[in-house]
Amino acid sequence: MSLFEGSLSVSAYNDECSTEVEMLNITIDTSEIDWISNNMSIARLWNEILLEAIRNDFARPTVHARNLFHISAAMYDAWAIIKGQGSTYLIGQNVNDFNVDYQYFDNNMSEEENMVTAISYTAYRLITHRFSESPNSEYIISLASFYMNLLELDIENYEVLDNSENPIHLGNYIAENYIQYGLGDGSLEELDYENQYYVPVNDPLSPILSGNENIIDPNRWQPLTLSVFIDQSGQVTGENTPPFLGAEWGNVYPFGLNEGDLSTFSRDDNLYNVYHDPGPPPFLNNSDEENFDFVNAFSMVPIWGSHLSSENDVSWDISPRSIGNFNLNNFPTSVSDYNSYYNYYSGGDSSTGHELNPFTNLSYEPQYALRGDYTRVLAEFWADGPESETPPGHWFVLLNKVSDDPLLIKKFKGEGEILSNLEWDIKSYFILGGTMHDAAVSVWGIKGWYDYVRPISIIRYLSALGQSSDSSLSNYHPQGFPIIEDYIETVNDGDFLVGENNENLGKIKLYTWRGHDYIDDVELDQASVGWVLAEDWWPYQRPTFVTPNFAGYVSGHSTFSRSAAEVLTMFTGSPYFPGGIGKFSATKDEFLVFEQGPSEDIELQWATYRDAADQCSLSRIWGGIHPYIDDIPGRLIGNTIGNDSFEFGESYFSDNLSNSYFNKNSLKLKSNPINSNEQIQVLNTLGIESFSLYNLLGQKIDVQSSYNSSSQSTILNHDYLPSGIYILNTIDYSWKIIVQ
Repeated sequence: MSLFEGSLSVSAYNDECSTEVEMLNITIDTSEIDWISNNMSIARLWNEILLEAIRNDFARPTVHARNLFHISAAMYDAWAIIKGQGSTYLIGQNVNDFNVDYQYFDNNMSEEENMVTAISYTAYRLITHRFSESPNSEYIISLASFYMNLLELDIENYEVLDNSENPIHLGNYIAENYIQYGLGDGSLEELDYENQYYVPVNDPLSPILSGNENIIDPNRWQPLTLSVFIDQSGQVTGENTPPFLGAEWGNVYPFGLNEGDLSTFSRDDNLYNVYHDPGPPPFLNNSDEENFDFVNAFSMVPIWGSHLSSENDVSWDISPRSIGNFNLNNFPTSVSDYNSYYNYYSGGDSSTGHELNPFTNLSYEPQYALRGDYTRVLAEFWADGPESETPPGHWFVLLNKVSDDPLLIKKFKGEGEILSNLEWDIKSYFILGGTMHDAAVSVWGIKGWYDYVRPISIIRYLSALGQSSDSSLSNYHPQGFPIIEDYIETVNDGDFLVGENNENLGKIKLYTWRGHDYIDDVELDQASVGWVLAEDWWPYQRPTFVTPNFAGYVSGHSTFSRSAAEVLTMFTGSPYFPGGIGKFSATKDEFLVFEQGPSEDIELQWATYRDAADQCSLSRIWGGIHPYIDDIPGRLIGNTIGNDSFEFGESYFSDNLSNSYFNKNSLKLKSNPINSNEQIQVLNTLGIESFSLYNLLGQKIDVQSSYNSSSQSTILNHDYLPSGIYILNTIDYSWKIIVQ
């Protein structure tokens, strides 16, 4: 490779919405880049391009969790084939009845050249396919093509036939099969991922109007109608009433989820697949206990909104010395006990912080900040707003920052030999991608089935019911707001909110973030907090977005974050960030998007990956997006998915689980996965009958082998095999067999 120069045009919109074009000159000396061991790996390069593509696409967490998984898995397959290690995911396998034949790869080129070429063609073909309909497809495809040109790779070479020797053909072949697999994986990619049968029961709410008169069922999700809808990636969608995103995503083929995790429900004769069903949330109905749990949870959202101002002089130590270190095993399991975890009025949780940094054996330095700055920065940092990568991509960014840390020792699970940058990136992307995809399949299956209401809808709805604390008053309703002094009260005579003709007398008022009517200039003004009518309450979000266009229960942020934190903990071999601390800096008066702030520099700090995940979960309550009803079940599900998906992904890395194409004698499993009562058939055995089958506990399973000379294959008969992973051994080879 040699020196390449090029230019890239970047378009941006200024305040007057006119376009400015800037030419960026780029010079890369690829002769000094050691893709394999020293600097940025080729997998990292394409992951960064993928993240940039996500930032420039519509904000679809489900779709992009799938993109991150498929492209990471495809790069992993290219690496595993060329390296001759482990077991591939799709190529040479049978996954969900999609069979990809492959034998082996061998040529006289260097491993480095094979890796760079095959991985690049794999990623390039998938990215340009998946983002071909993106609103910024021209930019995304140009960016990917630019780097292919810098690598001296011909983007017009689509050949696949010589995939056992030519890395270009191999990369194209891998991508082609992942594309075809994706067209049949239940995502309905060819139909632009649109719902096929879900229909909302509620008419839309227009937040610029007071109250919520149009809601039919206050327990179910309600669409929003906005003057202009700009999604979380900053894309104008052209739909003022965006539909429910991914209501049927539970039908998509997962990664490590299995039938033991699955419940199937029916509504209007349509099926909803739900993995890790948490059970129904509390509803607003005729049960006093459920009504209390429901209203209590949603009431905490505007109460925490009263923290969103730097004009309040409350100061917190926001360092790991005081925040974090909560044991998941101590989470309450009953909704009635959930609020024992949260500081209901002052904000935050009951975590106690960390005594010492385990890397330095010193106490963490305190960092005092205004609560109003800290909470607003949290809400925006974790919201994944404009120019962000959606929640699953956000955790890839955090992974990359961890991987770049000079204090990190790149040992898988903290054990064994130090991995090259390429192997570290390939394997971590594969497992994290699969885990994020599983989280999306599980969460959106739950969202689609339970179809649960968001705070913007229910707070506006409850405002019309009145209060539930004093039955002697005319505004009493048993399902109304509780009266909480200084937070939730009734508008009385002489109140500045009462109106010129006392039209607001007896209405419910909230002491909370005041909303966008109090912001004229986003660079100079903050809305601050104060009394507002409950019928006019806004979450702490952009007015062109307001609330994600899908149901609340359970929280995607909580589930994505906790599952990712578990993966990073297990993959690195430590629950702690390198050096015992992770950081993000928010600059004074520059970081916040839709109002002025923060009023001082803020540094978010986390001792552990789990601390970061817990902070993310809290941010969604401060942001007005979730009640705690949505939060804790998401964390618990995320913990399970993180551990299960990691274990499932890790099994592909074993040196003993090599696939048939690494076998010079061309031994090959006819089908894998298999059904519980299906025979195991090994092709090209040439009379070999010495096979042993074990479960993952090391227990030997009885099998009877018989050789078929006409097909040159050996059939292994067995009794019924429970679903799971098994190891099949012969004299020189081993396979991982998945029983569905």
